Amino acid sequence: MLLEDAQRQAIDRMVANAQAMEGDAVLSVRFNSSEIGQTMSEIVAYGTAVRLTTAAAAGPGADGR
Repeated sequence: MLLEDAQRQAIDRMVANAQAMEGDAVLSVRFNSSEIGQTMSEIVAYGTAVRLTTAAAAGPGADGR
């Protein structure tokens, strides 16, 4: 249960950081965990914050044509 809470907290922090950078989504989310001593664990969530746009707003050629 504690590890699930820690994972949720890591996700929440990652999302908050992405929103602070005006990101609309987070891609390639990954988790890393490690044990610190015998009684503690560290969980890290990381990914790439992106801003979404439409092809029309991006200009000519943005849709790959």
